[in-house]
Amino acid sequence: MIKIVFPEPDFKVIKEGDKTLIFDRLRKRYVILTPEEWVRQNFLQYLFKIKNYPPALTAVEREIYLGELKKRFDIVLYNREMTPWMLIECKEMNVPLSQQTLEQVVRYNMVIPAKYLVITNGTNTFCCTYNHATHQWNFLEELPDYE
Repeated sequence: MIKIVFPEPDFKVIKEGDKTLIFDRLRKRYVILTPEEWVRQNFLQYLFKIKNYPPALTAVEREIYLGELKKRFDIVLYNREMTPWMLIECKEMNVPLSQQTLEQVVRYNMVIPAKYLVITNGTNTFCCTYNHATHQWNFLEELPDYE
């Protein structure tokens, strides 16, 4: 498991009726602040401010198709050649990370073949790579530096 210490938050949050909205800097719009969105926004800030990953090479909540099923990934970071480099699945804090969570990101990886797969619920974070030669998953002790 990887220890994540989130940076001090500097989010723009507003109330609209009975809903709380948070400004997503990548999507350039306010989105409903759900527990999962809280994890996603804090994790993005960690990636940009602490790990120095490039926001310009990051995609958030885009549609993908798994066969005929329409799904949405949480976060994809691309390398400088615009090839998927890291695929991140976020869950809300009270959702334990499980084999099922890992299988979800592995299914998304069939469509978005990224080098690194990450699952996080804001409290627990795991990052792994797949070794095609040994057919084994290798779990890392920290998130890699951006290549």
